[in-house]
Amino acid sequence: MKPTLLALLILLCTNGWSQDPAPVTTVPAQYFPNATEWTERPATEAGFDAPALDSAVQFALDHEYSGARDLRLAILESFSREPGHTLRGPTKERGAPAGMILKDGYVVASWGDTKRVDMTFSVTKSYLSTTAGLALDDGLIGAVTDTVARYVWDGTFSGDHNGGITWEHLLHQTSDWSGTLFGLDDWTDRPDPAGTYDGWKNRELHTPGSFFKYNDVRVNVLAYSLLQVWRRPLPQVLKERIMDPIGATTTWRWHGYDDSWVDLDGLHMQSVSGGGHHGGGLFINTEDHARLGLLFARRGKWNDRQLISESWVDMIRTPTPANASYGYMWWLNAGDRSWEGVPDHVYYAAGFGGNFIVIDEERDLVIVTRWLEPNEIGEFVRRVYAAL
Repeated sequence: MKPTLLALLILLCTNGWSQDPAPVTTVPAQYFPNATEWTERPATEAGFDAPALDSAVQFALDHEYSGARDLRLAILESFSREPGHTLRGPTKERGAPAGMILKDGYVVASWGDTKRVDMTFSVTKSYLSTTAGLALDDGLIGAVTDTVARYVWDGTFSGDHNGGITWEHLLHQTSDWSGTLFGLDDWTDRPDPAGTYDGWKNRELHTPGSFFKYNDVRVNVLAYSLLQVWRRPLPQVLKERIMDPIGATTTWRWHGYDDSWVDLDGLHMQSVSGGGHHGGGLFINTEDHARLGLLFARRGKWNDRQLISESWVDMIRTPTPANASYGYMWWLNAGDRSWEGVPDHVYYAAGFGGNFIVIDEERDLVIVTRWLEPNEIGEFVRRVYAAL
């Protein structure tokens, strides 16, 4: 005997259809600032102890970088012992201390003139690293373990030593590339204080990958090599692929040296520098730094666009065997440079004069500080965490 329609309805109701549906839990969408507005949130709503956070900010204001605000003087004084050191690119008198702290994308603290464009020195290296990641994502570079000589065959990587250098060696600053680029010899950059002129010039080369050496000439070799791969100026790549999509201003500039111009495909282009060691590098404001930091804190995604791959965000934090504190032109909170009282998953960009972008993906926290006495950065960041 077939069940009646009424019986079927009774059966369905007794099996739960008459009950209220289970509540649906929704995860709030992550907040991203648009190009014209950045929402502020009270520190207490973001989980901070407000007086403690105010104290951390005051610490940054009270510990301004001790070098001259005329950065021509600061640069020449700091690198005066380097043979033949000169200013070869633009410089700019710096401003007062400035910074921002973001939690969950919102501004919870800011100080100083965050819209002022200033030199940022070796923080530029982390932007340069980003253009390498984009080249890898696009397949312009097959793998970071490829030798650069496969892509740049104009003699820059000729010989047994330079010919064995990979993209990873350049990104890790373990290449020990040997040569002259735009009139600068690699051995003149940050020579061993205990050495001599002849010793520096005639040093024994280290096997690529075995020895870490912070060296701007070799960083500029990376920039030059990426220019050869992209075949258009790196500032254009950065602007179109990263800075415009994240809502950065149009006030930032990325300079090379007066004589770092090359001809590619019939076009005259400047090869940019990876820092301000001789002038040049990235000139940028604090808010644009914070946007880049937020992009990396969100694993390369901005709203619904994956601007740079998650795999690259992981790769930049892979330390070189030669230095546990250094990844792909980002510093890691590990090894000899680790900050006490700060989580070990934190990583950061760092530049001369106390310029920093600090990223904590797990807590969705970004800290940007400028013109802080460099040896106080660990204490400053520790104070921010103590307030959280």
